[in-house]
Amino acid sequence: MSSIRFSLFARKMSSPRLSSLHWRSLSVSSLSSWSSEPERSITEANGLEDSLLQLISDHNHASRIVRQQIEKAKKDAIGKAVHISNALVEAVNGGVRESFINEKRIEHEIRALVVSITRFMKQTNQWLAATHALNTAVKEIGDFENWMKIMEFDCKSICAAIHNIHQE
Repeated sequence: MSSIRFSLFARKMSSPRLSSLHWRSLSVSSLSSWSSEPERSITEANGLEDSLLQLISDHNHASRIVRQQIEKAKKDAIGKAVHISNALVEAVNGGVRESFINEKRIEHEIRALVVSITRFMKQTNQWLAATHALNTAVKEIGDFENWMKIMEFDCKSICAAIHNIHQE
């Protein structure tokens, strides 16, 4: 009975160390060869079976603890990696944000400068038109003055010719 129970238990275990137990089964007759007394061999078999069961139980418990520690370390590592990546993103985004703000400020200043330049161009064109009109007026005055001098000279010439004709 105990050999069947141990054999089934060994088959249920999936540990690589216990895979050799899968092929072995302890029987009461094989244990009796260890001792001359059949009762003592059954007691030893139960003791051996209990020891093996305790070893398996201890192993499973230790494996569970190790798995929990690995899982906890994995979660901690993931949390720290997320924290670091968030910090790096914030550091990079801080510079990008500052560059974006500076770019917007520069664009605003460029628009203001374009408006000022347009206003100054209109004012300069008005000044050019005013100076051109003034130059034209001065030229006309100069031309009129020159015409007046020519007319005066012509009048004096005519007057002198008439005076010479009258004296003759």
